[in-house]
Amino acid sequence: MPRPVHFEIHASDPARAMRFYTDLLGWSFTRWEGPMEYWLIKTGTEGPGIDGGLVKRMGTPPVDGAAVNAWVCTVDVPSVDETLGRLTQLGGTLALPKMPIPGIGWLAYGKDPEGNLWGFMQMDPTVA
Repeated sequence: MPRPVHFEIHASDPARAMRFYTDLLGWSFTRWEGPMEYWLIKTGTEGPGIDGGLVKRMGTPPVDGAAVNAWVCTVDVPSVDETLGRLTQLGGTLALPKMPIPGIGWLAYGKDPEGNLWGFMQMDPTVA
């Protein structure tokens, strides 16, 4: 059964966001050595939980006063292509098309019928 394996925080000012989460929660951030500005988030070592990432926000900043401005969670799936097909059949929409994450796998973003954004990733370390 697919489970959440990663969350992602989009930030207009990544340095400010990193300071905030480090000071508030003690999280640590490490620059990813991939082709884009991306920081891996270590949320701890004790008990259950997942780690995540932080990326500079792409596109329009969130609207002030919005009811929810959430982090993006990513679910591990056997096939991004099959998940994309089922997503649209079930009333969801594609938000960002399938893209390679070098050395990790394939990633795409969708929205559920309520407009909630989420990521789905197919692990494949051979992706270049």
